[in-house]
Parts: sequence; C-alpha cells; structure tokens
Amino acid sequence: MNLRNGTSANSKLGQVIVVTSGKGGVGKTTTTASLGAALALKGKRTLVVDADIGLRNLDVILGLENRIVFNLVDVAKKVCKPSQAVIKSKKSSNLFLLPASQTDDKDVVDEKEIEAVLDGYRREYHFILVDSPAGIEQGFKNACAGAERALIVTTPEVSAIRDADRVIGLLSARGIDPQLIINRIDFDMVRRGDMLSVEDVQDILGIDLVGVVPKDEQIIVAANCGEPVVYNSKSEAGMAFSRIAGRLCGESIEIPDMSRSFWGRLGRLWA
Repeated sequence: MNLRNGTSANSKLGQVIVVTSGKGGVGKTTTTASLGAALALKGKRTLVVDADIGLRNLDVILGLENRIVFNLVDVAKKVCKPSQAVIKSKKSSNLFLLPASQTDDKDVVDEKEIEAVLDGYRREYHFILVDSPAGIEQGFKNACAGAERALIVTTPEVSAIRDADRVIGLLSARGIDPQLIINRIDFDMVRRGDMLSVEDVQDILGIDLVGVVPKDEQIIVAANCGEPVVYNSKSEAGMAFSRIAGRLCGESIEIPDMSRSFWGRLGRLWA
C-alpha cells in the first residue's frame, strides 16, 4: 500500500523511531502507544512495534491482546507474511500494531533480522515506532536496528537520568539522533524543590527536548481500559503527547522557556 496524499511508496520511506530509556518503568510503552495513536489521529499511517520479546505489553495498552495470531519473531523467521502479523487498531484506521512474541527469548532474533523486518514495512507507513525493552543488552540492540531517530524517555529521577545518559552514548555511537521526552513530571514537587526541573534534566543530558508530559492518573485509567490516553480530551498527558506528535510531524509547536521563576505554576499547560 502506498503512503497517502499521493506520495509514491517508492519515493518516500517511513521514519523508524526507537523509543528507549535504558531504565524500566519510565513509560516507554505508554509513550509508544500514545504517540502512535496521536500520529494516527493526524492522518499519519503509523505502525507501533513491540520489540520487548518475551514481555510484551504494547498490545494490552492498545486493547489488542485478544487479536494476536503472529508476531515480530514470526515475521523475522518467515513463518508468516509481514501483513499477517500486523493488527489494525479498533480506534483508528491509521494505527497498526506488530506485537512481540510472548514465549521466545530475546536472543532468538538478531539485529539484521529485525532491520530487515522494519525495512519491509517502510513503504507502507509514515512512522514506525519501536518500543524498546529495558536494559542495554541484545533486546535494546535489536530495537535500535534500522532506526534513524530515537526518543529518550526519562522521568526526573537520578537513576532514570543516569541510565538515559548511558543510552544516549550508545545511540550516538550508532549514529542515531536522540531527542528527549521528560515523563511524569510533577510541577508542584518541582516548585517545592523535591523534583528535578525540566532545565535540570536538559542540562544533565544535553540533547534536544521534544516534549514534557505531566504526571497524570488518566494514563493509568487509559492503560487499564486498553485505550491510549490521547483519546481522552481532558487528559493533560494526552494533550502533551498530541503536541509531541505534532513536533515529530514537523509542526512548529513551541516549547516555551521553562527557566523563568514562575514556569512551575504554568508548566502543565506548556508541555
């Protein structure tokens, strides 16, 4: 299938973006699902890929866990055709999932196999978002295969930032351009001095900021319901993910200077 808006499938290949962090539990999977849904809402044909072989969760957040027949490993090993493993979202005609295997080990596939799988989908999608597993072992290497960009997800915690810094170095060595998403920031805690600020995290990591997502209990509600939070028009996190998706599409959506003394009070509106 060709890309929309009359663009030839052979003249325009989709972007492969890995969503990673190094540390587990910082919101990579939620970010992948939310950005995938937000890009789809913008009319971008989007494939989200669960590269966490053995511990898949992206299907649950998208509410597609009962529709899986084939998976990423099956495509890599040519057990099925690439189209047979892809599952269409129930909420959007532009959003698709390539699930991970739940029973295989991460070492069952290598980087070349994953890169070949992703290359096979590039002509069908504007964006391919790859949800990376935690850690920096083979699973991380597989998730980075074929990616030209990376979204580094971190929370404003020292341990998460330290792991993110390590991953940034590994990505740079691979020639992958990283951008930063600061997740689950609590502006009240920042104002009290109990949490690192946006500028603190930026100063430590030294990469371009693409968005800030506030702490929002609606993310938990959405995940439990199997619907990405961007479908909730009242969710601050959902709105933040939508603005990040706009920036990924090249839209000029400013991230204001948060270094001013009163930014904490207004920050939740600016992400």
